[in-house]
Amino acid sequence: MSKDKIKVLVVDDSLLFRELLKEGLAQQTDFRVVGAAADPYEARDKILALRPDVVTLDVEMPRMDGIKFLRTLMPQYPVPVVVITFLDASVFEALDAGAVDFVVKPAGQGMEEGFLADVAQKVRIAAQVTFAYRRSRPEQRITLTPLGLGGPADPRKVVAIGASTGGTEAIHSMLSKFSADMPGMVICQHMPAGFTKLYADRLNATCALEVKEAEDGDALFPGRVLLAPGGLQMRLMRGAGGEYRVRCIEGPRVSGHAPSVDVLFESVAQTAGKDAVGVILTGMGTDGSVGLKKIREAGGYTLGQDEKSSVVYGMPMAAYLSGAVMQQLPLYRLPDELIRVLKR
Repeated sequence: MSKDKIKVLVVDDSLLFRELLKEGLAQQTDFRVVGAAADPYEARDKILALRPDVVTLDVEMPRMDGIKFLRTLMPQYPVPVVVITFLDASVFEALDAGAVDFVVKPAGQGMEEGFLADVAQKVRIAAQVTFAYRRSRPEQRITLTPLGLGGPADPRKVVAIGASTGGTEAIHSMLSKFSADMPGMVICQHMPAGFTKLYADRLNATCALEVKEAEDGDALFPGRVLLAPGGLQMRLMRGAGGEYRVRCIEGPRVSGHAPSVDVLFESVAQTAGKDAVGVILTGMGTDGSVGLKKIREAGGYTLGQDEKSSVVYGMPMAAYLSGAVMQQLPLYRLPDELIRVLKR
Protein backbone atom coordinates (compact mmCIF):
# COMPACT_ATOMS: atom_id res chain seq x y z
CA MET A 1 0.00 0.00 0.00
CA SER A 2 1.24 3.53 -0.75
CA LYS A 3 2.32 5.58 2.24
CA ASP A 4 -0.30 8.27 1.57
CA LYS A 5 -3.40 7.58 -0.53
CA ILE A 6 -4.71 4.18 -1.58
CA LYS A 7 -4.27 3.80 -5.33
CA VAL A 8 -7.39 2.28 -6.91
CA LEU A 9 -7.98 0.89 -10.41
CA VAL A 10 -11.64 0.52 -11.47
CA VAL A 11 -12.47 -2.32 -13.90
CA ASP A 12 -15.98 -2.46 -15.38
CA ASP A 13 -17.29 -2.84 -18.93
CA SER A 14 -20.08 -0.27 -18.41
CA LEU A 15 -18.78 3.22 -19.23
CA LEU A 16 -21.48 4.91 -17.13
CA PHE A 17 -20.94 2.67 -14.10
CA ARG A 18 -17.17 2.94 -14.46
CA GLU A 19 -17.27 6.74 -14.50
CA LEU A 20 -19.72 6.96 -11.60
CA LEU A 21 -17.62 4.60 -9.50
CA LYS A 22 -14.43 6.51 -10.34
CA GLU A 23 -16.08 9.79 -9.38
CA GLY A 24 -17.50 8.37 -6.15
CA LEU A 25 -14.22 6.83 -5.01
CA ALA A 26 -12.24 9.94 -5.99
CA GLN A 27 -14.28 11.90 -3.44
CA GLN A 28 -12.73 9.81 -0.64
CA THR A 29 -9.84 11.77 0.83
CA ASP A 30 -7.72 8.67 1.36
CA PHE A 31 -8.10 7.33 -2.21
CA ARG A 32 -6.45 8.16 -5.52
CA VAL A 33 -8.16 6.62 -8.53
CA VAL A 34 -5.19 5.97 -10.81
CA GLY A 35 -7.18 4.67 -13.75
CA ALA A 36 -10.00 2.59 -15.20
CA ALA A 37 -10.33 -0.31 -17.61
CA ALA A 38 -13.20 -1.67 -19.69
CA ASP A 39 -12.05 -5.29 -19.91
CA PRO A 40 -9.50 -7.68 -18.36
CA TYR A 41 -6.91 -7.19 -21.11
CA GLU A 42 -6.88 -3.44 -20.61
CA ALA A 43 -6.91 -4.03 -16.84
CA ARG A 44 -3.85 -6.29 -17.01
CA ASP A 45 -1.85 -3.62 -18.86
CA LYS A 46 -2.92 -0.89 -16.44
CA ILE A 47 -2.12 -3.00 -13.38
CA LEU A 48 1.42 -3.44 -14.66
CA ALA A 49 1.78 0.23 -15.61
CA LEU A 50 0.01 1.91 -12.68
CA ARG A 51 0.70 -0.55 -9.83
CA PRO A 52 -2.58 0.03 -7.96
CA ASP A 53 -2.94 -0.95 -4.30
CA VAL A 54 -6.48 -2.29 -4.90
CA VAL A 55 -8.56 -3.22 -7.96
CA THR A 56 -12.37 -3.15 -8.09
CA LEU A 57 -13.52 -5.78 -10.57
CA ASP A 58 -16.81 -6.50 -12.30
CA VAL A 59 -17.41 -10.25 -12.68
CA GLU A 60 -19.36 -10.20 -15.95
CA MET A 61 -17.24 -8.64 -18.71
CA PRO A 62 -16.62 -9.21 -22.43
CA ARG A 63 -13.60 -11.07 -23.87
CA MET A 64 -12.76 -12.64 -20.47
CA ASP A 65 -14.93 -12.91 -17.36
CA GLY A 66 -13.69 -11.63 -14.02
CA ILE A 67 -13.19 -15.09 -12.53
CA LYS A 68 -10.94 -16.28 -15.35
CA PHE A 69 -9.08 -12.99 -15.08
CA LEU A 70 -8.54 -13.54 -11.35
CA ARG A 71 -7.19 -17.04 -11.91
CA THR A 72 -4.79 -15.64 -14.51
CA LEU A 73 -3.89 -12.47 -12.60
CA MET A 74 -3.38 -13.61 -9.03
CA PRO A 75 -0.35 -15.90 -9.61
CA GLN A 76 1.40 -13.20 -11.68
CA TYR A 77 0.49 -10.02 -9.81
CA PRO A 78 -1.24 -10.63 -6.45
CA VAL A 79 -3.01 -7.28 -6.10
CA PRO A 80 -5.96 -7.19 -3.67
CA VAL A 81 -9.25 -7.30 -5.59
CA VAL A 82 -12.74 -6.27 -4.48
CA VAL A 83 -15.36 -7.88 -6.72
CA ILE A 84 -18.51 -5.95 -7.60
CA THR A 85 -21.34 -8.28 -8.53
CA PHE A 86 -25.08 -8.88 -8.61
CA LEU A 87 -26.69 -11.54 -6.40
CA ASP A 88 -25.09 -14.60 -7.96
CA ALA A 89 -23.26 -17.70 -6.73
CA SER A 90 -20.34 -16.89 -9.06
CA VAL A 91 -19.08 -14.50 -6.37
CA PHE A 92 -17.83 -17.52 -4.41
CA GLU A 93 -15.83 -18.68 -7.43
CA ALA A 94 -14.30 -15.20 -7.51
CA LEU A 95 -13.36 -15.44 -3.83
CA ASP A 96 -11.91 -18.90 -4.42
CA ALA A 97 -9.91 -17.44 -7.30
CA GLY A 98 -8.30 -14.90 -4.99
CA ALA A 99 -10.62 -11.90 -4.57
CA VAL A 100 -10.49 -10.43 -1.07
CA ASP A 101 -14.15 -9.47 -0.74
CA PHE A 102 -17.23 -8.43 -2.70
CA VAL A 103 -19.90 -5.72 -2.84
CA VAL A 104 -23.41 -6.12 -4.25
CA LYS A 105 -23.93 -4.03 -7.38
CA PRO A 106 -26.94 -1.66 -7.38
CA ALA A 107 -29.87 -2.87 -9.48
CA GLY A 108 -30.15 0.47 -11.32
CA GLN A 109 -27.54 2.51 -13.13
CA GLY A 110 -27.17 5.05 -10.32
CA MET A 111 -24.75 5.12 -7.41
CA GLU A 112 -26.56 4.52 -4.13
CA GLU A 113 -24.91 6.21 -1.15
CA GLY A 114 -24.76 2.97 0.84
CA PHE A 115 -23.15 1.18 -2.09
CA LEU A 116 -20.33 3.70 -2.43
CA ALA A 117 -19.71 3.63 1.32
CA ASP A 118 -19.57 -0.17 1.20
CA VAL A 119 -17.12 -0.19 -1.72
CA ALA A 120 -14.91 2.38 0.01
CA GLN A 121 -14.83 0.37 3.22
CA LYS A 122 -14.02 -2.89 1.40
CA VAL A 123 -11.24 -1.14 -0.56
CA ARG A 124 -9.72 0.14 2.70
CA ILE A 125 -9.78 -3.38 4.13
CA ALA A 126 -8.34 -4.88 0.94
CA ALA A 127 -5.48 -2.37 1.03
CA GLN A 128 -4.43 -3.84 4.38
CA VAL A 129 -4.28 -7.42 3.11
CA THR A 130 -0.87 -9.01 2.99
CA PHE A 131 -0.38 -11.90 0.64
CA ALA A 132 1.68 -13.97 3.03
CA TYR A 133 -1.40 -16.16 3.50
CA ARG A 134 -1.29 -17.11 -0.19
CA ARG A 135 2.28 -18.30 0.17
CA SER A 136 1.15 -20.45 3.10
CA ARG A 137 -1.42 -22.32 1.00
CA PRO A 138 0.98 -25.06 -0.19
CA GLU A 139 1.52 -25.98 3.47
CA GLN A 140 -2.15 -26.86 3.82
CA ARG A 141 -2.23 -30.62 3.64
CA ILE A 142 -4.98 -32.25 1.60
CA THR A 143 -7.12 -34.50 3.77
CA LEU A 144 -7.58 -37.78 1.92
CA THR A 145 -9.54 -39.41 4.74
CA PRO A 146 -12.35 -37.25 6.18
CA LEU A 147 -11.78 -36.21 9.78
CA GLY A 148 -14.39 -37.34 12.28
CA LEU A 149 -14.94 -38.59 15.78
CA GLY A 150 -15.09 -42.24 14.77
CA GLY A 151 -18.46 -42.66 16.42
CA PRO A 152 -21.68 -40.83 17.27
CA ALA A 153 -21.18 -37.18 18.27
CA ASP A 154 -22.25 -36.02 21.72
CA PRO A 155 -25.50 -34.06 21.13
CA ARG A 156 -24.55 -31.72 23.97
CA LYS A 157 -21.46 -30.49 22.12
CA VAL A 158 -21.63 -27.38 19.94
CA VAL A 159 -19.01 -25.87 17.62
CA ALA A 160 -19.36 -22.14 16.92
CA ILE A 161 -17.35 -20.47 14.14
CA GLY A 162 -17.07 -16.77 13.34
CA ALA A 163 -15.37 -15.07 10.38
CA SER A 164 -15.39 -12.06 8.07
CA THR A 165 -12.99 -11.02 5.28
CA GLY A 166 -11.46 -14.20 3.83
CA GLY A 167 -13.83 -16.34 5.86
CA THR A 168 -15.80 -17.92 3.03
CA GLU A 169 -12.77 -19.88 1.88
CA ALA A 170 -11.46 -20.49 5.41
CA ILE A 171 -14.80 -21.96 6.53
CA HIS A 172 -15.04 -24.09 3.40
CA SER A 173 -11.48 -25.30 3.96
CA MET A 174 -12.42 -26.48 7.45
CA LEU A 175 -15.85 -27.98 6.81
CA SER A 176 -14.75 -29.88 3.70
CA LYS A 177 -12.34 -31.93 5.82
CA PHE A 178 -15.01 -33.27 8.22
CA SER A 179 -17.11 -36.41 7.99
CA ALA A 180 -20.77 -36.33 9.01
CA ASP A 181 -20.16 -37.58 12.58
CA MET A 182 -19.50 -34.09 13.98
CA PRO A 183 -21.41 -32.16 16.64
CA GLY A 184 -23.88 -29.52 15.56
CA MET A 185 -22.21 -26.34 14.31
CA VAL A 186 -23.36 -22.72 14.16
CA ILE A 187 -21.53 -20.25 11.93
CA CYS A 188 -21.56 -16.49 11.57
CA GLN A 189 -19.88 -15.19 8.40
CA HIS A 190 -20.32 -11.47 7.69
CA MET A 191 -22.28 -11.47 4.44
CA PRO A 192 -25.27 -9.59 2.95
CA ALA A 193 -28.78 -11.04 2.88
CA GLY A 194 -29.30 -13.39 -0.05
CA PHE A 195 -25.68 -14.43 -0.29
CA THR A 196 -25.83 -16.49 2.91
CA LYS A 197 -28.38 -18.81 1.27
CA LEU A 198 -26.16 -19.21 -1.80
CA TYR A 199 -23.13 -19.81 0.40
CA ALA A 200 -24.90 -22.39 2.57
CA ASP A 201 -26.07 -24.25 -0.53
CA ARG A 202 -22.52 -24.21 -1.91
CA LEU A 203 -21.13 -25.66 1.33
CA ASN A 204 -23.89 -28.25 1.50
CA ALA A 205 -23.06 -29.44 -2.02
CA THR A 206 -19.34 -29.82 -1.30
CA CYS A 207 -19.21 -31.06 2.32
CA ALA A 208 -20.24 -34.28 4.04
CA LEU A 209 -22.12 -32.27 6.67
CA GLU A 210 -25.64 -30.93 6.15
CA VAL A 211 -25.30 -27.16 5.78
CA LYS A 212 -28.25 -24.77 5.56
CA GLU A 213 -29.00 -21.10 6.00
CA ALA A 214 -30.66 -20.99 9.41
CA GLU A 215 -34.33 -20.19 9.80
CA ASP A 216 -35.91 -19.13 13.07
CA GLY A 217 -36.61 -22.19 15.20
CA ASP A 218 -34.31 -24.58 13.30
CA ALA A 219 -33.03 -27.50 15.38
CA LEU A 220 -29.30 -28.06 15.75
CA PHE A 221 -28.09 -31.64 15.98
CA PRO A 222 -24.98 -33.71 15.14
CA GLY A 223 -24.06 -33.59 11.48
CA ARG A 224 -25.88 -30.30 10.87
CA VAL A 225 -24.40 -26.83 10.29
CA LEU A 226 -26.56 -23.72 10.58
CA LEU A 227 -25.32 -20.51 8.93
CA ALA A 228 -26.55 -17.18 10.30
CA PRO A 229 -28.71 -15.45 7.67
CA GLY A 230 -27.51 -12.10 6.34
CA GLY A 231 -29.23 -9.11 7.93
CA LEU A 232 -30.47 -11.03 11.01
CA GLN A 233 -29.01 -11.83 14.43
CA MET A 234 -28.75 -15.54 15.24
CA ARG A 235 -28.67 -16.94 18.78
CA LEU A 236 -28.42 -20.48 20.13
CA MET A 237 -31.11 -21.48 22.63
CA ARG A 238 -32.78 -24.51 24.17
CA GLY A 239 -36.05 -25.87 22.81
CA ALA A 240 -38.94 -27.06 24.96
CA GLY A 241 -37.48 -30.57 25.02
CA GLY A 242 -33.98 -29.38 25.94
CA GLU A 243 -32.66 -29.70 22.38
CA TYR A 244 -30.63 -26.96 20.71
CA ARG A 245 -32.44 -24.53 18.42
CA VAL A 246 -31.64 -21.15 16.91
CA ARG A 247 -33.44 -17.82 16.98
CA CYS A 248 -32.98 -15.69 13.87
CA ILE A 249 -34.58 -12.28 14.25
CA GLU A 250 -34.09 -8.70 13.17
CA GLY A 251 -32.12 -6.60 15.59
CA PRO A 252 -29.64 -3.74 15.80
CA ARG A 253 -26.13 -4.25 14.50
CA VAL A 254 -23.73 -5.42 17.19
CA SER A 255 -20.00 -4.77 16.79
CA GLY A 256 -21.07 -3.17 13.50
CA HIS A 257 -22.67 -6.31 12.07
CA ALA A 258 -25.88 -8.25 11.52
CA PRO A 259 -25.28 -11.11 11.86
CA SER A 260 -22.73 -10.54 14.60
CA VAL A 261 -20.22 -13.11 15.79
CA ASP A 262 -20.38 -11.63 19.30
CA VAL A 263 -24.16 -12.15 19.45
CA LEU A 264 -23.84 -15.77 18.36
CA PHE A 265 -20.85 -16.57 20.59
CA GLU A 266 -22.42 -15.00 23.70
CA SER A 267 -25.56 -17.08 23.20
CA VAL A 268 -23.44 -20.23 22.74
CA ALA A 269 -21.60 -19.45 25.99
CA GLN A 270 -24.90 -19.05 27.84
CA THR A 271 -26.59 -22.09 26.30
CA ALA A 272 -23.82 -24.66 25.82
CA GLY A 273 -21.22 -23.51 28.37
CA LYS A 274 -18.45 -26.07 28.86
CA ASP A 275 -19.79 -28.15 25.96
CA ALA A 276 -18.95 -25.40 23.46
CA VAL A 277 -15.92 -24.97 21.23
CA GLY A 278 -15.50 -21.51 19.72
CA VAL A 279 -13.36 -20.80 16.64
CA ILE A 280 -12.48 -17.30 15.41
CA LEU A 281 -11.20 -17.02 11.85
CA THR A 282 -9.86 -14.34 9.51
CA GLY A 283 -11.65 -11.00 9.40
CA MET A 284 -11.40 -7.25 9.81
CA GLY A 285 -12.36 -5.58 13.08
CA THR A 286 -13.02 -6.94 16.56
CA ASP A 287 -16.37 -8.75 16.24
CA GLY A 288 -16.25 -12.06 18.11
CA SER A 289 -13.57 -11.26 20.70
CA VAL A 290 -16.07 -10.48 23.49
CA GLY A 291 -18.23 -13.51 22.72
CA LEU A 292 -15.28 -15.88 22.39
CA LYS A 293 -14.00 -14.79 25.78
CA LYS A 294 -17.42 -15.57 27.26
CA ILE A 295 -17.20 -19.09 25.79
CA ARG A 296 -13.81 -19.53 27.47
CA GLU A 297 -15.08 -18.14 30.78
CA ALA A 298 -18.04 -20.53 30.63
CA GLY A 299 -15.65 -23.48 30.48
CA GLY A 300 -15.66 -24.02 26.72
CA TYR A 301 -12.56 -24.35 24.54
CA THR A 302 -11.46 -21.62 22.15
CA LEU A 303 -9.33 -21.63 19.00
CA GLY A 304 -8.07 -18.82 16.77
CA GLN A 305 -6.53 -18.60 13.31
CA ASP A 306 -2.96 -17.33 13.24
CA GLU A 307 -1.70 -14.22 11.45
CA LYS A 308 0.19 -15.92 8.64
CA SER A 309 -2.79 -17.91 7.37
CA SER A 310 -5.34 -15.09 7.81
CA VAL A 311 -6.38 -12.88 4.91
CA VAL A 312 -6.91 -10.12 7.49
CA TYR A 313 -5.57 -10.68 10.99
CA GLY A 314 -8.07 -8.39 12.70
CA MET A 315 -10.74 -10.44 14.46
CA PRO A 316 -8.37 -13.29 15.47
CA MET A 317 -5.83 -10.76 16.76
CA ALA A 318 -8.42 -8.88 18.82
CA ALA A 319 -9.61 -12.14 20.35
CA TYR A 320 -6.05 -13.32 21.02
CA LEU A 321 -4.99 -10.04 22.65
CA SER A 322 -8.10 -10.03 24.85
CA GLY A 323 -7.19 -13.45 26.25
CA ALA A 324 -10.14 -15.16 24.57
CA VAL A 325 -8.06 -17.60 22.49
CA MET A 326 -6.69 -20.67 24.24
CA GLN A 327 -4.79 -21.90 21.20
CA GLN A 328 -3.82 -20.08 17.99
CA LEU A 329 -2.99 -22.14 14.90
CA PRO A 330 -2.61 -21.97 11.11
CA LEU A 331 -5.84 -22.63 9.26
CA TYR A 332 -4.73 -26.04 7.97
CA ARG A 333 -4.16 -27.30 11.56
CA LEU A 334 -7.49 -26.14 13.00
CA PRO A 335 -9.61 -29.14 11.80
CA ASP A 336 -7.26 -31.69 13.40
CA GLU A 337 -7.10 -29.69 16.62
CA LEU A 338 -10.88 -29.32 16.73
CA ILE A 339 -11.24 -33.11 16.48
CA ARG A 340 -8.66 -33.57 19.24
CA VAL A 341 -10.51 -31.16 21.53
CA LEU A 342 -13.88 -32.81 20.87
CA LYS A 343 -12.48 -36.28 21.65
CA ARG A 344 -11.12 -35.24 25.04
